Formats: sequence, structure tokens, C-alpha cells
Amino acid sequence: MLTEEEKWKAALECDASYDGRFYYGVKTTGIFCRPSCKSKSPKRENVEFFDTAEQARESGLRPCKRCRPDLLEFHPQKETAEKIKVVYDLYYSDQDRLKEELKKLGLSRNRILQVFQNQYEKTPAEYLNGLRVASAKKLLASTADNILQIALQSGFESLSAFYTQFKRITGVSPREYRERFTGKKAD
Repeated sequence: MLTEEEKWKAALECDASYDGRFYYGVKTTGIFCRPSCKSKSPKRENVEFFDTAEQARESGLRPCKRCRPDLLEFHPQKETAEKIKVVYDLYYSDQDRLKEELKKLGLSRNRILQVFQNQYEKTPAEYLNGLRVASAKKLLASTADNILQIALQSGFESLSAFYTQFKRITGVSPREYRERFTGKKAD
């Protein structure tokens, strides 16, 4: 059993390892939080500790909107990264729409990079290039479109970027890939 001082120390340090073991309520704001909550630290005299979220609710407190102690699993970084990934998956081939949809998320470019890389261990550019090359591989194998058309349809803004990324990811040029896959020499 944790002492009140141990709980207070964990709350001050925003220690996530204590999440679910106790909750703290702030009398002056009427909210209760997880120990890991990043909100401004309250004054000690305004804090009350609870073993469960239900006890805090019964005491008349409402859950914090920042740390969401009312949810069993709340991972804002993961949820944000998943939203970013959905935008990439849907709009990788349309640069303008991609930028527009990312803007709607309300995050800076640096924040998008940080959140995405922390979750998926690759940069957004690496992920997008992978999606675009996968799309190009399908088009090379299934259409007679020329390589420039395929590059543009796959979301690359230039032929040189397409060739560079395609060869880096597949180990062969787009022309070689098409020849190997279809068995036909490209014109």
C-alpha cells in the first residue's frame, strides 16, 4: 500500500508507472487525474487520493480531459500517430490533398514527425516513399503506362525522386522491375 507522500511524489513527477494504482483529485478544480497527468501541479492541500476512478467520481469529481483517467487505455500519442497514418494511407498519391488533410489535424510538421517516428520507428517520408513505391510496383506490373505516368500516379513529384526511391527500396530500377515481373522488355 502506498503512502500519501509516495502518491504525492508520483503525481508531482508525472510517473506513469503508478497509473491505475491510484488517482488524485483536485478539490479546487473538481477534477481527478492519473498520476502521469501533465497538467499543472496542484497545491498539496487541494489534493485528495483515491484507489479507484469510481471512488473519485463518487466524491463528486469529474475526469480530467487531458489524461482521461476514466478510460482504461488512453494513449494520445498512439491515437494521434494512427490518425496521421490514416491520412498518409489515403492521400499518399495526392500531395495537395495530403497537406490539406494533415493541416486539419492541427499539428506542426515537427510534431507530426516526432509523433509518427516515435510510434512507427520511421519518418513520415520513409513511410510515404514505401507506400508510393508499393503503388508503383503494382502499376508497373499491371499496366502499360509509361514510367513518368506511374511516378506521378504514385505521388512522386519528380522522375528523379521516383527513380531514387524505387531503386533504394527495391534494389532495381522501375524499368528492370517491369521487365523482371512481366518478362517483357520495356520500350
